[in-house]
Formats: sequence, C-alpha cells, structure tokens
Amino acid sequence: MKKIISLIVFFALFIILIFSALEMRSFAHPEYTEMDDFFLEDSQDHSQVNNVVSAVLFDYRGLDTLGEATILFSAVYSLLIVLQKFESDRDWGGK
Repeated sequence: MKKIISLIVFFALFIILIFSALEMRSFAHPEYTEMDDFFLEDSQDHSQVNNVVSAVLFDYRGLDTLGEATILFSAVYSLLIVLQKFESDRDWGGK
C-alpha cells in the first residue's frame, strides 16, 4: 500500500514539475513595462550605483532583501543547533 501511495505522489509531483517547466517558457519573452525604463534611466540618479541590479536589490528592495537574508541565516542557525543537539545525544561506543 505504501508503494502505491508513493508512486501516486511521485507521479503527481512529476506532472506538476512538467507543467511548471512548460509554463516557464513565458520567461523567455517578458512583458514590457514602464518600470523597466524607470530603473534603467533613474537608478544611478537615485541610488548613486552604476549597476542596475545592485540598485534594485539594495536600494529599492532593501528591506525585502534584508528579510530574506534574515530568514536564511535563521534557518541555518536553527539547523546547526538541531545537529549539535543530535550529535551530543549520540552514544559514542559507551564512552
């Protein structure tokens, strides 16, 4: 019974991934917006940065980037705490 459920879940995830990959073809031809011109023309004046990507990440979306970094560091720190607890609970040959 477990094998049947595992196969059903596997094929369901496989189908979802296939449809997601097919849907990503639209990224090859993104829609034009006026925000594109705004970032390209005004990012150096507003943020004093020559690189547009850096201007968007650290100036226009700075708090969002800070939040993402905080979540990533919290996840890594939590994982290290769990692994340290797991290692201290192991029996190392009766020592």
